[in-house]
Amino acid sequence: MKTVNLFQKLKEKKEKIVMLTAYDYSTARTIEEAGVDAILVGDSLAMVALGYRDTYIITADEMKIFVKAVSKGARNSFIIADMPFMSYNINVEQGLENAAKMIKAGASAIKLEGCNKYILTLVQRCVESGIPVLGHLGFTPQLMNTIGGHKIQGKTAEMTEDILVNAQKLEAAGCFAVVLELMPTESAKYITDNLTIPTIGIGAGNACSGQIVVTDDILGKYTDFKPKFVKKYADLHNVVLESVTQYKNDVKTLIFPSEEESFELSEEESNKLS
Repeated sequence: MKTVNLFQKLKEKKEKIVMLTAYDYSTARTIEEAGVDAILVGDSLAMVALGYRDTYIITADEMKIFVKAVSKGARNSFIIADMPFMSYNINVEQGLENAAKMIKAGASAIKLEGCNKYILTLVQRCVESGIPVLGHLGFTPQLMNTIGGHKIQGKTAEMTEDILVNAQKLEAAGCFAVVLELMPTESAKYITDNLTIPTIGIGAGNACSGQIVVTDDILGKYTDFKPKFVKKYADLHNVVLESVTQYKNDVKTLIFPSEEESFELSEEESNKLS
């Protein structure tokens, strides 16, 4: 069973941390079989799995369903649950209550976006309560409306220093690692080099302690949007499309089901029906 200690051990060994998202039992089981270090049940499932227009809509109760499914498929993995928009922002009590729901559903840790006095207090209280926290800085999707869309962060030395200061605050509050999203490689490297805890990059170059991407993106399954920073390792959209089209044609032309996929009565029972 993988624990939160894995992250620091891998950083100390200078071995990259490999993370992927999962939203369902079968995908989680396959990812665990591949030996990935940790799984994030990301709020990206709002769009990828539920078809919502963005991540703002999904609730903590909906997230909990997917956390349960993933935890059953990857019983020996370290599973991190995204805390969805406004599920932890009202007060510390609300944040702790919803964080506890994720842990009880099967998560090993939670992920929180941003850094301010309130977030730092919540991180500290979660850690004190036995809930490990993964921070998230740089581009923070839940703040997209206030930062003006999908904009690269840390584009100047001053901006990078500001992100580093926040990352150090999250580290001091008890975060075991911090996600750095959408920033230049040099900026992410500078932040990584000045932290004790690991950094997990997404669109932040290869100098971070590890990487995370959305599994449906690298498999070519989700085609509504393709991030620039994603490498496609398969084309499951077309594989599924071709397979379903062939199935449809086989059914209509009586190719499927064939004798091989069918059952027969014994000769005695068959004669009774003659």
